[in-house]
Amino acid sequence: MPEQALYLKWRPQTFADVVGQEHVTRTLRNSLIRGRIRHAYLFSGPRGTGKTTNARLLAKAVNCTYEDAAGRPCNNCSNCAAINEGRFLDLIEIDAASHTGVDDVRELRDKIAFAPGEGEYKVYIIDEVHRFSGNAFDALLKTLEEPPDHAIFVLATTEIDKVPATIKSRCLHFEFRRVSQKEVSALLAQIAESESFSIDAAALDLIARQGTGSVRDSISLLDQIVTEPEELVSLESAQQLLGTAASVHVRDLVQALAAEDLPLGIHIINKAIDSGSDPRQFGQQVVEYLRHVMLTQTASADLIEASQEDRALCEQLAEAISRSRLLKTIRRFNEAVNNYTGGWQPQLELELALVESLNVEASQSNDYRPGSRSGSAVHAGKTSETAQEAAPESVYERVEGSAPGEPPAYPVGEIQKGWMEILTQVHRYSRNLPPLLEHAHVRAIEGNRLILGVQTDFFQKKIAAPERAKIIEQAIFDLHEVKLRVDVRVVEGAAPPPEPTEGARPEPEDPLIAAGKALGGVVDDAE
Repeated sequence: MPEQALYLKWRPQTFADVVGQEHVTRTLRNSLIRGRIRHAYLFSGPRGTGKTTNARLLAKAVNCTYEDAAGRPCNNCSNCAAINEGRFLDLIEIDAASHTGVDDVRELRDKIAFAPGEGEYKVYIIDEVHRFSGNAFDALLKTLEEPPDHAIFVLATTEIDKVPATIKSRCLHFEFRRVSQKEVSALLAQIAESESFSIDAAALDLIARQGTGSVRDSISLLDQIVTEPEELVSLESAQQLLGTAASVHVRDLVQALAAEDLPLGIHIINKAIDSGSDPRQFGQQVVEYLRHVMLTQTASADLIEASQEDRALCEQLAEAISRSRLLKTIRRFNEAVNNYTGGWQPQLELELALVESLNVEASQSNDYRPGSRSGSAVHAGKTSETAQEAAPESVYERVEGSAPGEPPAYPVGEIQKGWMEILTQVHRYSRNLPPLLEHAHVRAIEGNRLILGVQTDFFQKKIAAPERAKIIEQAIFDLHEVKLRVDVRVVEGAAPPPEPTEGARPEPEDPLIAAGKALGGVVDDAE
């Protein structure tokens, strides 16, 4: 005979054995003690939280013959024994998924009039009741309104929103909740001790996290991991069996996100997947860790269930990541987990989530090379409209502006003649800045100050923003190897200044021709 599964072997036999649903078991026990038994109950909540189990406990309790109502179910009387062994005729369990039609409900309604054969009540447990069709619910409605005195209905569902309001209003509704990780870990430790399993406490915590609040799923995972009771199950072996990533990979990826280190983050994701981690599981772990950082940032590290070391790291990360980027990153990785369907590139969704979380613009990523000027210009932590328009700190440092009236540090005519080339270079750092510079004109150089004239305050504020001014200065330095400080001034009604006389063109050059020259083209004067 095959050995019984752990989740069946450890199914609660009394209300006291139920974990994490005290708000339900307390009310049911009090109603039994006072003799206030309702004719219809509705149990809703996530899978594996005890809905069907509590329905069976209720069926045992109402048919238990033990004298003290507070001690029911006793599991010793004949009725309790019959229910435990699955041979109690007055307990009818119906799977709504395979009995969805109105004819099935009519058959049930016809049989319900017969008196119970063994116990005091006939208990009907309808599992996944939301699978009933609309006509089936209508047929059930009349029975729920006027049931026989000996009949009790217990409806269970994981999707309460699909149950009609007319059904809900005729039932006493209990909402089952996900069980906390701490309670599940304690139950798993109790099972491991009773079954003589050798398993680390850290591995039990991992199983509880993977169970996501479902007691049944957590016990099934424990049953899956423990193949040999005498063999010690370590955290590493549990991670390998469950397909979860080592916690160090998760921490390293979140730290790479905080440091805005895209290449390192890509390497960590691929290393985790190549080492055998399931992409969905790894994504879930990243989301969970980022949630810990969010809770630490918005409330307190006391809210998270983690070691002291992880709490300290979460506090450091909470200070390093801006809230807007943290929220965006959580949403994007959560979408990656939900959208994961496998495929021939299993880590692609996670890689895309990382790139989009770091706000890498398409125009910049096209020219990106590790350590290149355009790639290092990305500052993903900023939230202003100029966040992607900053020249790299490591390449160019701004100079202090000289005092007014000093002689020019560089001929203004050279800047005016090469203005189109400067705009082309600016475009390599930012697509948004060149259109703004169409409203600016090079007027003069005072000391090391390059004076740009504009006609409105709007363009003055936009172009003079430190991130944009620095890009202009960087572009000038790239082409002319001179450090100038951009100074944007409003000149009411001013027209562009005249071209310089020395070596200057007699007419302004066509912008398209100038752009072609900047790209290496040659003007052919032949007709």
